[in-house]
Amino acid sequence: MISSLRNAVSLLALLTLLTTASTATAEFKDGNKQLGISPGGKAAFIDYNNDGWIDLFAGQLWKNEGGKKFVLAKDSKAPGGEVIWGDFDNDGNVDVFQFTGAGSLHRNKGDGTFEAVPFPKLPTVNSRGAAWLDINNDGLLDLYVGGYEIWTQRVHPDAIFINQGGGKFAKQWQNLQYRQGVKEGNYSARGVTAGDFNEDGFVDVYVSNYRLQPNHLWQNNGKGHGKFTNVAMAVGAAGKPSQVINYTGGIRYPVCGHTIGSCFGDMDNDGHLDIFVGNFAHGAAYQNRSQFLRNLGPKGKYKFEDKSAGSGLGYQESYASPALGDFDNDGDLDLFFTTVYGHNHSVLYSNEGGWKFKNITAPQGLGSLPPTYQSAWGDIDNDGDLDLATAGKLWINQVAATPKNKWIALTLEGDGKKVNRSAVGAIARIKLKDRVLTRQVESGTGEGNQNQLRLHFGLGAHEGPVDVEITWLGAGKQMVKGLAAGKVHKVTFKATAG
Repeated sequence: MISSLRNAVSLLALLTLLTTASTATAEFKDGNKQLGISPGGKAAFIDYNNDGWIDLFAGQLWKNEGGKKFVLAKDSKAPGGEVIWGDFDNDGNVDVFQFTGAGSLHRNKGDGTFEAVPFPKLPTVNSRGAAWLDINNDGLLDLYVGGYEIWTQRVHPDAIFINQGGGKFAKQWQNLQYRQGVKEGNYSARGVTAGDFNEDGFVDVYVSNYRLQPNHLWQNNGKGHGKFTNVAMAVGAAGKPSQVINYTGGIRYPVCGHTIGSCFGDMDNDGHLDIFVGNFAHGAAYQNRSQFLRNLGPKGKYKFEDKSAGSGLGYQESYASPALGDFDNDGDLDLFFTTVYGHNHSVLYSNEGGWKFKNITAPQGLGSLPPTYQSAWGDIDNDGDLDLATAGKLWINQVAATPKNKWIALTLEGDGKKVNRSAVGAIARIKLKDRVLTRQVESGTGEGNQNQLRLHFGLGAHEGPVDVEITWLGAGKQMVKGLAAGKVHKVTFKATAG
């Protein structure tokens, strides 16, 4: 009897301990009711009114009021649909481009409202993703817009629009039907992200293609002329090709993956931008699973090494849009990855270092989320940790409530002449004893989502101030020394940077 009682007490104590541990480790809570928000559609975090609080566009524009609540910006005249943000006219107010349908460009007037400005009609028809980027390093933001498809009928072209200044854009390029007499056709793009993967000072573009098509890595040819070469196959970033098949529009290609969205990010803290490739994949082995691609840097001629095997990345059929962010401030970029079938669920993977990732979804309070393409990171309450927009909710990260790791954040700003005001494309690096933390300002991630433009660095247990090296594409480097942790710092490009 006494023994049974002792066993019962021990079991109760164990269950209590497990429950307490589970509760203690849950970092995310559903913030919709507390914040008065119901964000639907793709997510984009942005400070549209320059008040220092990160706002959210998710189907419509939500204004952040001091991190306490969100209200609909009903009178802003911002568009609906799916959008990306960047200051195309360099007036200090971030503008918005709607990439769905015929497309539309909306100028931020600086008074909380937007006005539509003329923009060429998109040939992409039903785009699933786009990115702002300064292709020719002239200080003006250009646009790369991906084209999707009408299944078995037509595939729409990708297109590039160059900013001419004065609020005017001109289409420079779209996928060619023929190149040197060979029919090329169009690929089914489902996500666009950009970054200078080969560190030559010019931004490159990674396009996630669907229908088992190879992905494109468009290497910027430099010299300011804004032309690209697809080097994906050559550098190991197109996928794992197998048998060759035909598809709508007459294109013929080696089978790779159903890629829905991808991300640039330095996942091993060696200073180089790696790529995570997000693949939807039915059960057949020939359909590429998702991939962690390590950038081998200058010694490896900027080719990519597949680090997926043994990484801990589990298989689910309907993976969709990924987003990278250091949610726990340990210095490593973690991965949130959505799913779009009801029997699958989105996953949060903690980066454990050494290309090992751990599924921590349930203990973090994010278990059993419904199907969604929404996935983006932003610090909405300025408490030093990244919050998450996904599955129609704004999830508040509570890691800052019990801090064990330090952090620092940077708002970069160009001069509007040599560097675009939004600083899109700029790369910041912090060298610690055993690693180099790298973050870049980007305007598109996954499938049509956007993380905050403000750069967030977890510093782990590092104590004291840090030095930051900023690479302004096409305009040199700038070292900023002695920045205190636990703060958001604004760094403005200096024309004297060498």
